[in-house]
Amino acid sequence: MAAIYSDLAGKVVLVTGGGSGIGETIVRRFAEQGCRVAFIDIARDASETLVAELAEKGQAVQFEHTDLKDIAALRAAVARISASLGPVGILINNAAHDERHPTPEVTPEYWDDRIAVNLKHQFFAAQAVLPAMQEAREGVIINFGSISWMIGQGGMAAYTASKSAILGLTRSLARDYGPYNIRVNAIAPGWIMTQRQIDKWLTPESLKELEQRQCLKRKIMPDEVARFTVFLASEEASACTNQHYVVDGGWI
Repeated sequence: MAAIYSDLAGKVVLVTGGGSGIGETIVRRFAEQGCRVAFIDIARDASETLVAELAEKGQAVQFEHTDLKDIAALRAAVARISASLGPVGILINNAAHDERHPTPEVTPEYWDDRIAVNLKHQFFAAQAVLPAMQEAREGVIINFGSISWMIGQGGMAAYTASKSAILGLTRSLARDYGPYNIRVNAIAPGWIMTQRQIDKWLTPESLKELEQRQCLKRKIMPDEVARFTVFLASEEASACTNQHYVVDGGWI
């Protein structure tokens, strides 16, 4: 059973990409904490199924169907969440897409699209919630990166470029907003066994690589990332900011 952090009860939490994968599990874990949870996702069906399932448990969460590449729509979604639940106190910038792309085939338009999917919205989501955090003189932002750039993974240069940039974004925001008691950190997941990863990449060969590279000789599950995310958002991590935390079973 996961730990319950009493300081999180009633906090307004916004999770991007919360309809499936790691984001879905993060939504579930914050809802269990008694938080007022909202999430943004482009996938309507999966997101509405999650909302209905949590409602049956007495855990109401707010879903905003939004394309995060559309910054005006993102800002409008944050405004609706704030009007409905209150100012966002915890932002989890989780949304991303690890689509593979051979370098010779990348066009300028595709590059810009990958940056928009994996990096740009993180900055503008933070920008949208920071004024209220400054006024409250407290807040938490957790940006999701990846170990892909640290292990030198090939075949998706725009993705790894985006994910490495998240560390710089995190440290800049942490420095600028620390005086307001706003903590900003990054989490870099390893190979986490979401349904997408299982469906697309899990093979006997990839499992062999996992066993060779990870210190922990087992699959790392989405809930293991979600539980660490909740801890990092809580007051148990009150002195933690400007940092990059790897959750990968010891791959790197």
